Amino acid sequence: MSHPAYGRLRPVSAVASVLLENNPSSMTLEGTNTWVLRAPGAPECVVVDPGYEDLDHLPKLTELGPVAMILLTHHHPDHAEGASWLAGRVDAPIRAFDTALCRDAASFADGETISVAGLDIEVLHTPGHTADSVCLRLGEHVLTGDTILGRGTTVLADLGAYLGSLRTLLDLPPGLTGLPGHGPELHDLASTVQGYLEHREQRLDQVRAALAALGEGATARQVVEHVYADVDPALWGPAEHSVRAQLEYLRGS
Repeated sequence: MSHPAYGRLRPVSAVASVLLENNPSSMTLEGTNTWVLRAPGAPECVVVDPGYEDLDHLPKLTELGPVAMILLTHHHPDHAEGASWLAGRVDAPIRAFDTALCRDAASFADGETISVAGLDIEVLHTPGHTADSVCLRLGEHVLTGDTILGRGTTVLADLGAYLGSLRTLLDLPPGLTGLPGHGPELHDLASTVQGYLEHREQRLDQVRAALAALGEGATARQVVEHVYADVDPALWGPAEHSVRAQLEYLRGS
């Protein structure tokens, strides 16, 4: 069944709206959230994470008026693949942390503020899900990409970096709203981030216990089967990816 939000730009605040891509899965939840940022009354907008090169989704973004810039939270194709197609149609530069993703513009610098189309957008480098992951702060909003999801937890490549990124987000002022790459808005971002930290510590304790039971040389798959025995095996693949990151963290610390 088609989600009622597909193909419809949904305002979230005076400056942020979301266009949900029709690409639901266990990894993308309802689909990719493409964020459209626009200063009140401004003719131009900024598009964040256009999604796949999806010719049902992308043309709708070309109908929103001039696009001043396209921003990417990270390189995964469900966020970034369609950026070049869109940039070619709306004649907009692309910025990302990874220079290879950029077009007619420089890559992000951690901590910089991008002033574009009447908006001031702060870049926070938040690696862990990927090395090039960023969050983008716009006033009372933080666009979190896949660093923080609207529901559930994200898959990790580097747990040590990710724990540092969570602490970076906890250092932000209280009362901010999270606008994630997948799932619903987070009306208390700080509370969600604190929950993520506690969840990661709990998982680390479970992995430590699994290693004690299975032996220090246990593989990521063996640990998954031990720790996630009560989880649908269809989710063991993503879980194995995160457990591998946890093992690397524990064995390197």
